[in-house]
Amino acid sequence: MTAFAVESSGLTKRFGRQVAVDAVDLAVPRGAVYGFLGPNGSGKTTTIRMLLGLIRPTAGGHALLGERMPGGAAAVLPRVGALVEGPGFHPYLSGMDNLRRVDAADRTVKAATADARIRAALDRVGLGAAAGKRYRAYSLGMRQRLALAAAMLTPRELLILDEPTNGLDPQGTREVRALVTALASEGSTILLSTHLLSEVEQICSHVGVMHRGQLVAQSTLEDMRADSAPRVRVETDRADDAARVLRELGLDDVAADIGEATGALGQIAPEKVVAALVHDGVPVRGFAVVAPDLEDVFVSLTGEGFDVSG
Repeated sequence: MTAFAVESSGLTKRFGRQVAVDAVDLAVPRGAVYGFLGPNGSGKTTTIRMLLGLIRPTAGGHALLGERMPGGAAAVLPRVGALVEGPGFHPYLSGMDNLRRVDAADRTVKAATADARIRAALDRVGLGAAAGKRYRAYSLGMRQRLALAAAMLTPRELLILDEPTNGLDPQGTREVRALVTALASEGSTILLSTHLLSEVEQICSHVGVMHRGQLVAQSTLEDMRADSAPRVRVETDRADDAARVLRELGLDDVAADIGEATGALGQIAPEKVVAALVHDGVPVRGFAVVAPDLEDVFVSLTGEGFDVSG
């Protein structure tokens, strides 16, 4: 058995002259919650569509659960649950009846257990009370929940979820995060595509960062943070002078704001920074060494800001 639930090598997709996905080498370990991180338009959804066989890659190849795709699709896809882009269901059927249609298309399950499995999936995503309501009357958040339920009608070894909290209110977002954590604890591997750093920081064990169609970083969340230098934060009423001292010491990415100066510490000892500030006569009201958060890591990788909401 391969150690990876998802593997790709040189996975590429071009649309005419536009390169949407550029030679992506994914490695998603079995049992991981893998945060597939990147802003909208970075190539995440196109990559996911190739992984699931919904579109053909221009170049490269990949495997799911050890089965090469697309040749192994019939064998592997029944073991994979997916939510890709906007969920699509019949508008005049109830949530329950829509899931009956989805379940009936799966030849690997027993029809006799369908209603019990469907009700369990609806309850798990908080739609038990709305099971008989027509889909057209569902809110965006309810539609997203129904799509999650469809992905969980049977136990799945791999779940590929594209922006699963899209359209959910804060309470619904917290519930989906708890659900993803529970599914991982039950043995499923989760590939979670998102543009929200908070989702990744709270529930993911591994991270891949997409930027303009390329996978610019991939590792455990812990290692990714460790690879980024901690920052010093100096509280002072002479921020410009403090920033000058930090630059003279060789700190990178130095910035001054009202009441504080910051910089990437690198290999310089914190006590040396404090001593240099005091020696230069800069009044230090507060000093801290701050571990980098995921936003700092993303900016260091791409040079761009990011959405930290959610």
